[in-house]
Amino acid sequence: MGLSGLAALGPSALLSPTGALASEPWPTRPLRLIVPFAPGGAADSSARALADPFATALGQAVVVENRPGAGSAVGVKLAAQARDGHTLLMGSNSMVINPSLQPAIGYEVARDFEPVGMVSVQPLVLVVPAGSGPRSVKDLVAQAKARPGTLTAGNSGPGTLAHLTSELFAAEMGIDLIPVPYKGESALLPDLLGGLVNLGFLNLPSVLPHLKAGKLVALAVSAPQPLAELPGVPTLRSQGLPTLEVQGWAALLAPRGTVPTEALTRLEGLLAQALASEPVRARFAAIGVAPHPLGRAPTAAFLQQEERRYAAIIRSRGIRLE
Repeated sequence: MGLSGLAALGPSALLSPTGALASEPWPTRPLRLIVPFAPGGAADSSARALADPFATALGQAVVVENRPGAGSAVGVKLAAQARDGHTLLMGSNSMVINPSLQPAIGYEVARDFEPVGMVSVQPLVLVVPAGSGPRSVKDLVAQAKARPGTLTAGNSGPGTLAHLTSELFAAEMGIDLIPVPYKGESALLPDLLGGLVNLGFLNLPSVLPHLKAGKLVALAVSAPQPLAELPGVPTLRSQGLPTLEVQGWAALLAPRGTVPTEALTRLEGLLAQALASEPVRARFAAIGVAPHPLGRAPTAAFLQQEERRYAAIIRSRGIRLE
């Protein structure tokens, strides 16, 4: 049965004794959903928003387990090694970035995981301190060229999406930016607000209060379309930078070969239903992410594309973890 058919049946039909998947006994016990980050972030909140509808439909608890460390590598590797058939992973950009930064990381995305589907996306916002001068991407580039080798780009850590995006921005614009890594956006923000760093690519929820307070200025967003929350702020694509159309994302995956194919198809349908439901959409809106339903096959292709994309940036910019 296809995704649309599963979505039409609804969770009760998927579990019905007369349903097409009624013979499939999976799951036989509670599911473990590994989030490779600390509680409170977008991936964690997305996982918890999905846990309840999945538990209701599957008739088993879904336990969210936070396993942060090494830029998500700890949790991702733990999930890759799980053989119990009842472990899932809430993956993100970092899982496809890290293998290029750490060749001995111990997992390969395509080899070790099977996608259930995409979950959510979250754009980045290019921001500068309000008193720094630039009011457009053009202004910022002009400032960087007038002061070569002096502008700093704060990021949420080496090899993060924010770091790679600023490196790509510098390459596309032909400017020099000094990367300044912090331990997360919360550590970066005080220095950005104080003008100690010149710019940053940050998640919308982190910067929105400061934009409203007039302490930061948004120059562009990395989303495909302008954001309703930031009227008048253009996309990077509209500024002639289509390669800067990047977004943070979350995807649901299973360790390869551990969950039956029929069960993966069932999860694919349940995920599509959950992402279309008002309770999940409301919870996503509250944390600044947008549902991004995408089936198993296109998600697999997307992950491979993302891995190639970031590997090319890392290679061309000579990025290494110290």
